[in-house]
Amino acid sequence: MAEGTEFSDYLVFVDESGDHNLTQIDPQFPVFVLLFAIMYKSDYVDRVCPRLQRFKFRYWGHDEVVLHEHEIRKPHGDFLLLVQRSVRDQFLDDLSAQMRDLTATVVAVIIDKNRYVSRYHDPVNPYDYAMETGLERVFRHLDGLGQSAQKTSIVVETRGRREDRELELAFRRVCDGNNVLRRTFPFQLVMVPKASNSAGLQLTDLMARPVALHHLRPDQANRAYEIIETKLRRSPDGRVAGWGVKTLP
Repeated sequence: MAEGTEFSDYLVFVDESGDHNLTQIDPQFPVFVLLFAIMYKSDYVDRVCPRLQRFKFRYWGHDEVVLHEHEIRKPHGDFLLLVQRSVRDQFLDDLSAQMRDLTATVVAVIIDKNRYVSRYHDPVNPYDYAMETGLERVFRHLDGLGQSAQKTSIVVETRGRREDRELELAFRRVCDGNNVLRRTFPFQLVMVPKASNSAGLQLTDLMARPVALHHLRPDQANRAYEIIETKLRRSPDGRVAGWGVKTLP
C-alpha cells in the first residue's frame, strides 16, 4: 500500500439492468437501473465469499462458475441443470437464502426512459446520470459511517473500450466535485471483465433486474425484490424513497 494511503472499510459493487439507449426504447422494458451494493470488507471476506463458494460447490463441485441472472432465468451452459424443476426449485431456495443473509446496503437508481426523454430536450446519457446520482448517495452513506475521508473502491464490469472510457471520464468528473454536494469523493474506479469471478459483482447482478421489475409491475409477486427491499438504504425515519431508491425523473 502506498505510503499515506488509507482505504475505507467498505467495498461498493455496481451493476445494471436494461440498456441506456434512448432512441429505441424497448416497450417491454422501458427502464434503466443502476444498482450499488455497499459491503463491509470484513463481512465480505469472512462470510459473503465463503458462502457463495460453498453454494457453487453444492451445485457444480467447483467454484469457477460465474452467476448471471440472465442465465439463471433462461438456463444454458453451466445452468442447464436448472431445466429440472426439482433442481431449479431447490437452487432458487438456496440462492434466496444466500441473498437474505447478504450483509449489504443497497442504493438503486431507476430511470424511466420514456418520462426521461419527454422531460428533457437533450437528455444526459442515462448511465452517467445514474452513476452520478448513485455515487452521491453512496458518499452520503459512507460519510454517515465516518468513512468519507478514506479511499473506497467502486467495482464495475467492463462494457467495451468506448463505453469504459466514457464511464471513466464521467466518474472522474463526479468525484472531482461536479456533483450536487460540490465535494470531492475519494473513490477509485475498479473495472473488471464480465468473466471475473467476483462474488460481489455476481450478487449485485442478481439484484438489479428485480428492482426494475418492481418499478414496472409493483403489484406483481417478486420474491427477489422482497429480499432486496430489506437491504435498501433508509432515512433515519425509515424512508426508502430518495435514500435507497431514487427514481428519475
